Amino acid sequence: MNYQQYYPIDVVNGVGTRCTLFVSGCEHFCAGCHNSSTWDPSKGHPYTEETEEQIIRDLGDTRVVRDGLSLSGGDPLFPNNLDSVLKLVKRVKTTYPDKDIWLWTGYTLEGLSDKQQQVVEFVDTLIDGKYEADKRDLTLAWRGSSNQRLINLTELRDEENYDL
Repeated sequence: MNYQQYYPIDVVNGVGTRCTLFVSGCEHFCAGCHNSSTWDPSKGHPYTEETEEQIIRDLGDTRVVRDGLSLSGGDPLFPNNLDSVLKLVKRVKTTYPDKDIWLWTGYTLEGLSDKQQQVVEFVDTLIDGKYEADKRDLTLAWRGSSNQRLINLTELRDEENYDL
């Protein structure tokens, strides 16, 4: 997996102060995407063990407390990204169970593959759906178009008889 940008301190991509990783690779090619430079999975920087170690260290830094990790792109659920993203979200939840994970994807929750669902099991907030320029709405928190959903997976898991 490659990534385009890593922000060790971010207050824009999710609630609170966060670490944010923008991965490379997306197969949605949404017209009007403001991150189209992240579509090509071969672009950016190689995601390495050192990159993951830095994210884990930053999440634990007590000088600047982070509320959690945000994953965007590109698309963290792009097939070539799944192994690395799954390893990262598992490690974050194991190391810091009180930190939340936000993830943006062009896929819908209902349409996820088994492997994508494995990643989402560790995600607290999912923003799903392709960006649709004709449904652009700047009043929406964390989303660019009205078809995209902000799904609190933690609340859904807490509801009786709900299975992701």
